[in-house]
Amino acid sequence: MKNYIEETPQNIQEIIKLSKDKSNYKNRIKSIEQLGKYKCQQSIDKLWRLMISDKVYSVQRFAFEKLQNFGENVKLPRKRKGHLIKDINNKLIKVHASFKNDTYTLMDFKIAFKTRYPEAYDVYLYEKKHSFDNWIQQIINISPKKK
Repeated sequence: MKNYIEETPQNIQEIIKLSKDKSNYKNRIKSIEQLGKYKCQQSIDKLWRLMISDKVYSVQRFAFEKLQNFGENVKLPRKRKGHLIKDINNKLIKVHASFKNDTYTLMDFKIAFKTRYPEAYDVYLYEKKHSFDNWIQQIINISPKKK
């Protein structure tokens, strides 16, 4: 039994816009839920793009499952290993250096990180989950100290 409608939703542009939000994986998951309810070419195309190129593995997997449900011939991509964002340590060190030896809190750092690199922040917030703060602290601790 199929659990989708074979038509284009009225709000397809809103759903696609939500799916492009690289700063919040939860919005991309919400968009996949909506896209998975409507089997139309735009939904299929967007689900394929998310499955192939999203940096958050749960987003890829959820898009894969929806495409499978539509009867598409899909293969789940492997989970990436290593650094998911190129030069992530350098990016974190740049955020650290942006405080110019001023004292700052972890929350200040996270706000600056999210503002400067929203996609990287989103990916690592998801991947590191509960160890996100510790991970940031470790990078800051090993970063070069200015004299």
